[in-house]
Amino acid sequence: MDREPEEQTAETLRQLRALTTPEGAAALSRAASLLIEGVDAVAALTRLRTEVGTDLAGPAWGIARQRQKARSTFGADADRLLFTSDALEQAGRPELAARRAARLLAGGADSVADLGCAAGTDTIALARAGARVLAVDVDPVARELTAANVEAMGVADDVWVVAGDAVELVAAARGGEVAGCGAAVLDPARRAGGRRQLDPDRWSPPWSTVAELLDRVPTSVVKVAPGLDHDRVPEGVEAEWVSVGGSIVEALLWGPAVSETWRRAAVVRDGVVHELTADADPGPAPAGPVRGWLHEPDPAVIRSGLISLAAAGLGATLVDPTIAYLTSDGPADSPWVSSYRVDQVLPFNQKKLKALLRERGVGRVVVKKRGSAIEPETLARHLRTDASGTATVVVTRVAGTPTAIVCDVSG
Repeated sequence: MDREPEEQTAETLRQLRALTTPEGAAALSRAASLLIEGVDAVAALTRLRTEVGTDLAGPAWGIARQRQKARSTFGADADRLLFTSDALEQAGRPELAARRAARLLAGGADSVADLGCAAGTDTIALARAGARVLAVDVDPVARELTAANVEAMGVADDVWVVAGDAVELVAAARGGEVAGCGAAVLDPARRAGGRRQLDPDRWSPPWSTVAELLDRVPTSVVKVAPGLDHDRVPEGVEAEWVSVGGSIVEALLWGPAVSETWRRAAVVRDGVVHELTADADPGPAPAGPVRGWLHEPDPAVIRSGLISLAAAGLGATLVDPTIAYLTSDGPADSPWVSSYRVDQVLPFNQKKLKALLRERGVGRVVVKKRGSAIEPETLARHLRTDASGTATVVVTRVAGTPTAIVCDVSG
């Protein structure tokens, strides 16, 4: 039997426990100071070894770096939390974790099994929302991180961290409960060996466990990959896509007891959550010629299949039946799209496009594409001239024809 992984795990656990001591806290504080000062890694580790000892220097520097990365997401709480690089990558945004917890508990559930607790960020949100939480993981490092983090955030009295296999626990679920809890959160690991697992059957736990949980524990929510095929979503389960700043940050499946609609797109702008919902497939939006404004739907709207609802609200049509760009006569004050003023529409030809931009005094462009094989960065370089003006160039298909749409010309 290969003992190397076991030895590595044991060493990681030893390091994490050392960092939760007063000496470890001092080492973490010193490492953070060196990071703030901009000291490079080699010099910082040399100084840390001298000041806090060899055993604490490397672990403190590693955790301090993860905290620095986490600060943009977790704010001041990042300086109290412990993360490994993998755990931080899996951790969701705390404001969204709080939103999920509030919705999951809204029906009266007061105990939740967090199946695959990672670093405990969902566990913390659930406990803060008033639940008693059973934090479960097969990975001892995840359990150690969760135990340390719930203690640091002051919710340890409402959390029990235990070893357990989500596959086995879900298989044993009865009466709408799993592991004695009336609600559940599941976040399958969707990476292996540093690579994304696109096939849900290769997630850990696999898709079969996801479907089984949603069936056996109706008060449940599962985090899934944003690219999940809609055909995978079970009957009676709501699928939701959430975006922040124009990027999808999570996709969720809500169990039958929590489900409120068929599909939902949640778009977070300036801290405000805007929701677009449909109780059934709204069908495609109509297509038509490019008009005065081009609209790029938010990716959550695209992935949820609700473009036609956004289009109807804007009086807009698709530029092509297969392309997720909308067009209308006027600009849109809408959270569902980003709008661009159309200046010129022409068949895509790089030489003619560059000539047009030069004639319009445009020297720098932002290139967007959809339904085209061009590389935006490469095309932007080829279109660059000495002129001072700027524009957005959208390369796409219009009524099946490769087309360049020149927008927002200025200067």
